[in-house]
Amino acid sequence: MTTEPPRVALIGASGHGLWHRRRLAPLHDDGTLRLVGLVDVRPVEPALDAPIPAGAEVYTDHRQMLRQARPDVVVICTPPYTHLPIALDALAAGADLLLEKPPVLSLADHRRLATALARHGRVCQVGFQALGSAALAEVTAAATDGRLGAVTGISTLASWQRDDAYYHRSPWAGRRTVDGRPSLDGALANPLAHATMQCLAVAAAVDKGAPVLVELERYRVRPIEVDDTASMRITLDSGLSIVVAVTLAGEDFVAGEVLVHGTAGVAVLEYPTDQLRLPGEPAMRLVPGRTGLLENLLAHRRDPVGVPLIAPLSRTASFTSVLEVLQAAPLPRLLGPERVSSTGSAGADRVLTIDGINRILRRSATELSLFSEGDDVEWAVRPHRARLEPLEPLEQGVADG
Repeated sequence: MTTEPPRVALIGASGHGLWHRRRLAPLHDDGTLRLVGLVDVRPVEPALDAPIPAGAEVYTDHRQMLRQARPDVVVICTPPYTHLPIALDALAAGADLLLEKPPVLSLADHRRLATALARHGRVCQVGFQALGSAALAEVTAAATDGRLGAVTGISTLASWQRDDAYYHRSPWAGRRTVDGRPSLDGALANPLAHATMQCLAVAAAVDKGAPVLVELERYRVRPIEVDDTASMRITLDSGLSIVVAVTLAGEDFVAGEVLVHGTAGVAVLEYPTDQLRLPGEPAMRLVPGRTGLLENLLAHRRDPVGVPLIAPLSRTASFTSVLEVLQAAPLPRLLGPERVSSTGSAGADRVLTIDGINRILRRSATELSLFSEGDDVEWAVRPHRARLEPLEPLEQGVADG
């Protein structure tokens, strides 16, 4: 007896949605899934590496798509502040979810989504794709089996650049809120969210601690409402600290490193490229193997007991608790032109970089310190401090698989 492949739809098929379409296309072609619907308020154009297959309808209203296409799985790649209402509609229609990060922007929304998953008997995979990396699994194993000695801290740094056009890519770009709802399109919550999530994943394996304190410094080089540069220290109830030092106004490019500090040395994982160096190794090496989140979700649907989800909603509760701190924190400090260098044409390809920022990022990650704890960072602000409430059982639960 033949089994029909699962029916899959993508909501948010333009912009970053094109990334998902490129990954859906070969799975549709080989019969792993059947792409039945693409949804976007903007025109959905075919691409050479992401064609619109025969039988896949294009919609501008996701509710109409849910009624007509009847998908089994819905990929949601829309602005974060729209995730919850769209996800609730998809669950009510009987679909499982692949939900882009960040999944939601508050613990209240996390609870609502977790409750809906349990009520409808559906599952949700969150788009933290680096959690499927074999390199992350190896560094986590090294941290838990004693190869690093006792783990004394975890840190991450990344130095990227974004031009002016990036902040004009959508109505919610660089915004703290949109129509009264949180947007949080800053470095910590959006492009460099993976850095924090990787650290939280390692920390959860090392000591199972939960975040209890966040110390946060945020900065910006443009008149946006969110951070493009930040340092943050998350302290767990075990006393272990995670330090995050990231920027979108960097000098030399640093793709993203996670440092696991131990009494026997420091492990370094470049999480976007799956390069790893453990203590005693002379150089970074590639650790091949990354399980795709959609493939994992489809496998979990076939065998819920034997194939656990890589990034279930429950695994992201601690990340969402950090996002709540971002919502409550003051506006990031705007750095003046005396701190910033500029290249390119204003309004288009202009790139702004903070003078000396790469050295500051590296020191923070190495010393597990905030920017303000360096004597030579005179522009640093006093950190915003927030104590976190313990996560409730539902927020840590397994209702979502």
